Order: sequence, then C-alpha cells, then structure tokens
Amino acid sequence: MSSPDAFRFLVATDLHLGFEAKDAERKHDSLRTFEEILQIATREKVDFILLGGDMFHENKPPRWVEHETLRRKFRLRVRFRTSTIEDANLNVSLPVFTIHGNHDDPTGSENLSIVDILATSGLVNYFGKVTDLTNVRLSPLLLRKGRMLLALYGLGWIRDERLHRLFREGKWTDSWFNLLVLHQNRAKHGLTDYIPEGFLDEFLDLVVWGHEHECLIDSEWNGRFYVMQPGSSVATSLCPGEAAPKHVGVVEVTMSEGKKSHKLTKFPLKTVRPFYIKTVSLFDLDEKIAAMGKRAQGKTFTEHALEFCARHVEDLIEQSVREHSGNVARTRTTHYFFWCMHMRECGFALVCSWLWLQAKVC
Repeated sequence: MSSPDAFRFLVATDLHLGFEAKDAERKHDSLRTFEEILQIATREKVDFILLGGDMFHENKPPRWVEHETLRRKFRLRVRFRTSTIEDANLNVSLPVFTIHGNHDDPTGSENLSIVDILATSGLVNYFGKVTDLTNVRLSPLLLRKGRMLLALYGLGWIRDERLHRLFREGKWTDSWFNLLVLHQNRAKHGLTDYIPEGFLDEFLDLVVWGHEHECLIDSEWNGRFYVMQPGSSVATSLCPGEAAPKHVGVVEVTMSEGKKSHKLTKFPLKTVRPFYIKTVSLFDLDEKIAAMGKRAQGKTFTEHALEFCARHVEDLIEQSVREHSGNVARTRTTHYFFWCMHMRECGFALVCSWLWLQAKVC
C-alpha cells in the first residue's frame, strides 16, 4: 500500500500490443502479458501505471487487438476516481499515463494514432505529444499526493536526428520530484541517431527510458540523475538483448526534509514467451567430420552443416519444452568466408527438424 506522502506507480515500456497479430501461435502473447502487468499493478495497489511508449505495435492496430485491449482494461473494477484520475463517471480502475513510441506515433494530416483514441475514451492519459517540431518544449503534469509533489515530463518519439538538433533546456523547481519518460534510442548507432544522456538537464531526478528492448530496469546513476530502462514486455526481434528475463517495476518516490529518493521493486513477467539464442561455429564441424572418418563419406559439407545446425536447434527446443510452454529459438552460425548455406534450404531443413521434434514430444 502506498504511503499518503509517496507516489507508488508501476513502470513498463514497449508493450507492443498486437505484435504478430496474424500469427496463430503468437498473436495473443503481448495481450496475455499486458493482462499480467495489469494484475501486478492491481495487486500492488499502485497509484497509476506509467508507460514509456509503443503501447501498440502499430498506430492502426487490427480491430480485434483494440477490442481485446479495451476488454482487459475495462474488466478491472473501479478503484480510482481522479485526469481519468479525476473523472468519477469513467469506469477506469487504474490510471495509465503514456507517451507514444515510434510504432504507435501519430500520423496523417490530423496527427492521430490509436493512443489518441484511447485518450479520448478516457482510458489513458496521453502526454508528451509534440506538435511543433521546430521548438520542443516539455510541460510537466503536476501531481500532488499529501506532501509529495511529482512533476511528470514526457517526450514521445521524434526522429532522433531531428531531436538531436532541437533539444532545449527547460525551467524547473527543486521542490518537485522531476521524472522524465522518453522514447528514443539510448544506444549509440551513429553520430546523431541517438539521444546522449548529456542532452538531458541535471534537474531531473529519474529518467524512464523507453524504446530500448533490453531489460535494464535497475536504476543507474550517471553522475547527474538516475536512468531506468524497463525494456519491452515481448520479444519483437531475435537479438541477444531480447533473450534476457523481462520485468516490470513498481517505483515509490518520496521526499523527506528536502531529500528526494525512489525505491524500485522488480517483478519478473511470467507470461512472456521464452526466447533462446545460441551461437555456433562451423569451424567446430571440421573436427567432428574428421573424427567420423569413413562414416562422414558420402555427404557433402552442406549436408553435414545442416545436420550440425539442426542438432543445436533441437537442443534449444528440447530445453524450452522442459522449462516452458511455447518458445522462440534462434541459432547464429559462424561459417567459412568461402562457403555460404542457402538460407531457404537451411530454414526448410530446420522447420522439418522442428516438426519432427514436436511430434516426438507430443
């Protein structure tokens, strides 16, 4: 239960609701985890949920995805009455504050997305939307609870190169706990396609960084303010960062005798489809072929390589069957520069291997 003089909220980013909406096996993954997040927030009796962008995988998601999102949000009973927080006529159990990301960003002549529709319906509080791309100004939402004052800044996704040029300092007051949630590249990929932490003013107390999918939710002190990177709640790409365990966090911010502090409680997400990744090298195959001697004759190197990769895929699938229901597996293969396996041939062979293994398990 939250203290009368402390804000307690659940933080999550990159839900990507509707990811793989056309895949019969995976289309409900993101929605299932969204429901788990709502249940955690309800159980922990938080004051609100703070989302760091990309709530949806598309700014015009399929109608059934919209329906399932609304159904899960409305299914919770009334517990709050105040922004959707302050409207007693809305049957909203958990106030949700969100910015947009690069997947659900507003587009078109009217500059709208699915997030605008949810905001108009009173289901979320949408902030951090920039309408003038020549002058980015951040105006905070000012929240008060007892003696606790929270200034909530938001910055929805803007193309990194543009934001890199336009960032400006803002006014601030030290009597508030200043929190910024933004959705931009944190990792440096080029000269201007990311936002350096040095661009952000040191008046900030905590920055919740969306867009990056790797879960680094423990807040890190960079010498000027704390940075928290919750990561995504669903794996949308087959990269090592997505394979790390995924979490959401409940943050409690307090201020005592002018000293600001925050405390994080992490919650592992149990409904996330596990993702396994393994790197293998075909350089190891030479030794295996040599050890086989005459038994290796009659097969081409490509056939040996396919069998070698298939065995590693089978190992990953068997591991996932032992540990979880449902899986995503990927192998990365290092090969000779003068030899390259045709990816379609490789993929077909591994799919056949996967089907055989599924039949054996069942």
